[in-house]
Amino acid sequence: MKLDLLVFAVHPDDAELGCSGTIIKHIAQGKKVGIIDFTQGELGTRGTAETRAEESRNASAIMGIHVRENIGIRDGFFKNDEDHQLKVIQMIRKYQPEIILTNALYDRHPDHGRASELSNDAIFLSGLRRIETVLDGNAQQPWRPRLTLQYIQDTYIKPDIIVDISEQMEQKLDAIRAFKTQFDSPSEDEPQTYISTPAFLQSVIARAREMGKNIGAEYGEGFTSRKLLGVDSLFDLR
Repeated sequence: MKLDLLVFAVHPDDAELGCSGTIIKHIAQGKKVGIIDFTQGELGTRGTAETRAEESRNASAIMGIHVRENIGIRDGFFKNDEDHQLKVIQMIRKYQPEIILTNALYDRHPDHGRASELSNDAIFLSGLRRIETVLDGNAQQPWRPRLTLQYIQDTYIKPDIIVDISEQMEQKLDAIRAFKTQFDSPSEDEPQTYISTPAFLQSVIARAREMGKNIGAEYGEGFTSRKLLGVDSLFDLR
């Protein structure tokens, strides 16, 4: 399946927190969208790899995405090296997306910035025909998306572009809440964490309000770009 938009997320729930409003909006526009989770989030304080996988399936159904895969690299200890780059290259060439969204350039969680660098390097290398990859016994063709953006996560980064997600905000929150072990979920059996308190989810809403305010919308999601962005017409901008 060729995708229009492919999202890379180092942990299950990163895509939901960072860019699910944008995902939902583009699906409503008829675009084919998929998510590649890098790890199972197995080092998370709450939940397990199994519960995170079930929650990911539930969130995927809420968003309506077309495909979701987990490439199963090691949470917390993966490296931006040849072996990991080739795993990501396989996914890029498999789905041939026009646009890729990746983890934040840097963030509170060190996996996020490292995953962003891994994604960026793999995206460039995926376009080199002398790098050979095989999937399901078939040689893959080189592919490089025309645009790569990074979503913004816990640490505030000034965005280069903001997407209006006012109509998608409630569905975004539903997708986040599908991760019941992680967010807004008091538990007597597991410890409270930075993201499990009600205050964290409120901060997600506040961030979306802040982003939206900057473009005259109720809610927004911000993205950064490693390169300058261009448009065909100034009238495409607000």
